Amino acid sequence: MDVDPAHTAVVVVDMQNGFCHPDGSLYAPASEDALAAVTALVSRARDAGARIVYTRDVHPPGQFERTTHYDEFERWGEHVTAGSWDAQLHDGLTVAADDHVVEKHTYDAFYETELDGYLTAHGITELVFCGTLANVCVLHTAGSAGVRDYRPILAADAVGYIEASHKEYTLDHAEWLFGEVADRAAIAFA
Repeated sequence: MDVDPAHTAVVVVDMQNGFCHPDGSLYAPASEDALAAVTALVSRARDAGARIVYTRDVHPPGQFERTTHYDEFERWGEHVTAGSWDAQLHDGLTVAADDHVVEKHTYDAFYETELDGYLTAHGITELVFCGTLANVCVLHTAGSAGVRDYRPILAADAVGYIEASHKEYTLDHAEWLFGEVADRAAIAFA
């Protein structure tokens, strides 16, 4: 599966302490396990000249106090709050000076963020997704990319999850509805 590095960004979704570190508020062991695969993919993409985008799920104080139906804290408990260690990107990641970091407040990294504008300004049309959690932020962000006419590719062996069935569903759903799925080795930055 070939991608043009000049028009490609690797989107690393929410590889934060809260999800990837054993002391994190929503720690999922498979998210920590995905760290080596994510960093290897990022390194290869960066060497080829692709852009790297990191997303951070960050919840400001009081975000859900006035919501009626959408309350992540009710669903997941308090997590990745603004300014917390939980919300920081995991130390195992190498964020370069020219990488772009997007702070988001919901599952979809395109929702009320500058992500679409950044990608458009840099001529990006193809997005390789990795990170965590498969059926939550990875799925919602990749699906949102698809409806915005980007080419979403999910790196199947670089995605964290809570349960293996969540990852299986995400990959099947993405391939069926809006994108492509491949292991890292099959993605050629050429």
